[in-house]
Amino acid sequence: MDKFGNHIKNILHGFFLAIGTTIAEPSTILPLIVNYFGGSSMLVGFFAALLRGGAIIVQLFAAFHAQTYKLMLPHLRRIFFIRFFSWFFIGVAILLFGDNYPNLTLASIGFGLFIFSFSAGFAAIYFREIMAKIFSHKFRGKTMAYRQFFSAVGGLVSGALAGWILHTFEAPQSYGMLFIISSFIMGFGYLSFSLVEEPIKEDVSKKEKSFKEFLHNSFGLLKADKALQTQIITFLFAYGYLIALPFIILHAQEKINLDGIAIGSLITTQMVGAMLSNFIWGKLSSNSLNRLIAKIAIALQIIAIILASNASSLYEYMLIFFLIGASIDGNRIASSNLILKLAPAQKRPVYIALQMNLVSLGMFFSIIGGIILHYLSYSVLYSSAIITLLFAFYFSFKLKEEAI
Repeated sequence: MDKFGNHIKNILHGFFLAIGTTIAEPSTILPLIVNYFGGSSMLVGFFAALLRGGAIIVQLFAAFHAQTYKLMLPHLRRIFFIRFFSWFFIGVAILLFGDNYPNLTLASIGFGLFIFSFSAGFAAIYFREIMAKIFSHKFRGKTMAYRQFFSAVGGLVSGALAGWILHTFEAPQSYGMLFIISSFIMGFGYLSFSLVEEPIKEDVSKKEKSFKEFLHNSFGLLKADKALQTQIITFLFAYGYLIALPFIILHAQEKINLDGIAIGSLITTQMVGAMLSNFIWGKLSSNSLNRLIAKIAIALQIIAIILASNASSLYEYMLIFFLIGASIDGNRIASSNLILKLAPAQKRPVYIALQMNLVSLGMFFSIIGGIILHYLSYSVLYSSAIITLLFAFYFSFKLKEEAI
């Protein structure tokens, strides 16, 4: 375990993947793309949820099969190819259809995002199982902090690249170029992680006779494990910031001039927040303080949403996205490490799938936000997000973290 080569490949995967996916960041560029082609606020919320949450549909099904796999990497490589192709397809569709067929363009974007996110349901199970096999508990927090630090660096590169392309080229050609270029960049990350050294897992579970039986047994585990229940509730409500996040950029567009450089600066600021915060998250995680990370991250989200309700300048919005960047990475490290500590080795894929499947329902909060904004106002939108996050903050005090 804890081989330096695997550590570097994990970091490279995060770095190149961040450059690629930040091109369609759901809180900045994606809402502008959807809005450009005539999409409503509800469609913005739906697409943001699709990019983040499409994976939940298949996670338990993936775990049903994965619990018997001795090696995850061969399966993960196939998923990498599907994700690359779906991202590349979006860029090609924008260039082909563009302004001439806006509805077809939006449908193509939605289809590509669905395939990209749907396949992530399999990838997430395989990836986390591999991480549990190749890194110890203490080193995993360290390598994930490094990964997220360099992912943020990749986000900085992506923000600069996106800002330059949006500023230099006319829409919608610029949007298509963003996806096509970024698909090849993220391909380097997929190639890197495909080369990690994965040990064979001998302690595997026996697969149930049917998926129905597997679901019954899985939810039996959930019903019996109070600590798992608390974890799921906490991190589900922690996604409350998504009720408001995809629409902050649209609200900002109404108040200030958002050109390509300004948009790029907001992406960059979010990545700087993520990058710098990982020094703190990595230190806390290595000392088994993942519960504290969750509390701090949720508090930062609450502060960011409160600031968004009154922001009126670019600098205020930069601070908001800085806090959001820090909090997202904090919650990611806390939730990932806590579930891997809690789960027994034999049932690790099942525990991971249960938490990710149920917590990921929060990724659809942006749809609720779109409905609220469509029928009500930004004030109600921000208030709803804050109330949801307060629930998460309350439950974070009940999280369990046993020293291992």
